[in-house]
Amino acid sequence: MTGYTFAEKVLARAAGVNSARVGDILDVKPDIYLSHDNTAPIRKIFEKIGAPKVLHPERMAITLDHAVPAPTTEHAQNHAEIREWVKSQGAGHFFEVGRGICHQVHSEEAVILPGEVVMGSDSHTPHFGWMGAFGMGLGRTEIAAIWATGELWLRVPETFKVVLTGKPRPGVTAKDVTLRLMKDKTVGGGQYRAIEITGDTVQHWSIDELPVMPNMMAEFGAMCAYIAPDERVLAYIEERRKKISPQEIKRNPYRMREYNPIYPDADAVYDEVYTLDVSDLQPQIALPHLPDNVVNLEQAIGTPIQQALIGTCTGGRLSDMHAAAEVVRGKQVACRFVVIPASSQVLLDATKDGTLATLLEAGVTISTPGCGPCMGNHQGVPAPNEATIMTGSRNFKGRLGTNDSTIYLSNPYVVAASALAGAIADPQSFI
Repeated sequence: MTGYTFAEKVLARAAGVNSARVGDILDVKPDIYLSHDNTAPIRKIFEKIGAPKVLHPERMAITLDHAVPAPTTEHAQNHAEIREWVKSQGAGHFFEVGRGICHQVHSEEAVILPGEVVMGSDSHTPHFGWMGAFGMGLGRTEIAAIWATGELWLRVPETFKVVLTGKPRPGVTAKDVTLRLMKDKTVGGGQYRAIEITGDTVQHWSIDELPVMPNMMAEFGAMCAYIAPDERVLAYIEERRKKISPQEIKRNPYRMREYNPIYPDADAVYDEVYTLDVSDLQPQIALPHLPDNVVNLEQAIGTPIQQALIGTCTGGRLSDMHAAAEVVRGKQVACRFVVIPASSQVLLDATKDGTLATLLEAGVTISTPGCGPCMGNHQGVPAPNEATIMTGSRNFKGRLGTNDSTIYLSNPYVVAASALAGAIADPQSFI
């Protein structure tokens, strides 16, 4: 018998069976149920199911992040209904307006743990692969069913293995590696597959960078993504668990549950293996209107832009703000440059270390931690015929709320340099 992949192992654990193989149908009991501003519509579906109460409310994790602060009365009413639902159900985890994007916040708060399964009503739930967890995005109906029953059936997926070798050049980030994978294998290349990301390159990524590739595997069509948790990751998780207050533990003892990291076997069988030496990789640019429409930076230099944006669950962490500050320090931006921290903790850290002051002095606009314009709600919606370059994950037509606009995806160094030039630019020209 050959060994097991991460997906086979983690789903077997969550289903309470001794082992599982690709193709098996399992009734999986997720450890955490994630939702955000779409909680109110899910509630309506749940009520139609007829269940009297959420079966495991201690596993509910709800964050207001998609339209914060509420830009319209309709959004405000939605938030009000969610607050009511949280209280009525005794939801185990709830984070208010301004705390940040659900994926970032749940990571900072150690809501999800290595070796666990999280199912969420957000497509970027594969994000949690950065810590060695199985994160899967679902529709609202599926989350309502999980609230009612505590489980969901699924087929154990094949696994696509990504092997990354070499040390990235300065100014080349995990975002560039991810875009290159998209270019080589196209969006949908990971359709209904688990992704295992391995290789010595991963050791060169900071804790901040680790979530980038798992997060964007949503654009790859993947069910989940996984990076083996090393000592850095486990130390990060434990540090945050120590900060959970006694009052919070008393309210929800589930917060301090035990966990066990899961690692694939050396002789596991993979559906496909993709290898990339990143040593000579250049910064990458995704041109409109697909994340796999990717070229080297040099092929896009000089393209006019009217807005630059650093933020979203893919690129709003402290290291992204550090990168931007390094590029714009002592200079002035030539176009709108919006920076949206992924969480209040990121914003606080950037305030304490002077990063925020550097950005403000350069003419950058700082917005409330949250998703910002990534759903086309507010805080950076472009005008018709305007172009935006951003650290986000999607550049589909109309993604930022305006159909007749264009979106370019890149790393934070390139985004900041482009803000200084008013056109897509090489950051090495400014550093």
